[in-house]
Amino acid sequence: MNRREILVTSTSDASRGIVHVLGARPNFVKAAPVIDALRAHGVEQVVVHTGQHYDEKMSDIFFRELGLPEPDVNLGVGSGSHAVQTAALMTGLEQEFMSRSPRLVIVYGDVNSTIAAALVAAKLHIPVAHVEAGLRSFDMTMPEEVNRRLTDQLSDLCLVTSPEAIGHLASEGVGVDRCHLVGNPMIDTLLKNLDSFDTDAVRAANGLPERYVLATLHRPANVDDPDTAAVLVKNLHGVADLADVVIPVHPR
Repeated sequence: MNRREILVTSTSDASRGIVHVLGARPNFVKAAPVIDALRAHGVEQVVVHTGQHYDEKMSDIFFRELGLPEPDVNLGVGSGSHAVQTAALMTGLEQEFMSRSPRLVIVYGDVNSTIAAALVAAKLHIPVAHVEAGLRSFDMTMPEEVNRRLTDQLSDLCLVTSPEAIGHLASEGVGVDRCHLVGNPMIDTLLKNLDSFDTDAVRAANGLPERYVLATLHRPANVDDPDTAAVLVKNLHGVADLADVVIPVHPR
């Protein structure tokens, strides 16, 4: 079966179904429109939540607000070092894939759940589709960069969200027959939920003025080195002289 046949038959043969592997907050946002589109075509789907993100506001709220189906399986792997977490993910996913024999495994983004699922599926000879393939930071100190590069090498279908990503994949030896420019599901999710945004309520709940700045500060490269973190905090103080700054935080 060639890769074009995988793309066609995977969405038409419901006998074995498709497994979506979701692990962390960004995956949920990317998967919602993909699951909706396949549901509209009557495709049998299974959602496996690895539990990489497990806090209510990092996981459950996204399923409710994005209209995602309740996960068929939650592996509950939780936190841990990259090696510990990835090992637990691979063990749990191997059992799921062997018991279900899916037609296709769809993975999203660049988290540990993504590379774990791709590795397990590839070794079980199950085709893999990677949504958001080909994006690069070119910084190999980022664990996400390692995950996304390896996932693309293992994927039968590289579902690309931007034209430059095709060039990145080509430079890494990924054949053009594996690449499909499909657009960005994050934008699909944004457009679908625009009417749900209530900025006035958010400002009122947090005592914010009309004009404010939103910042996040959780990537290892930003917060693990004290000197780097100190520079960023100093810069945020400068921003705060101009406008209120809101910083949502989570355990990372």
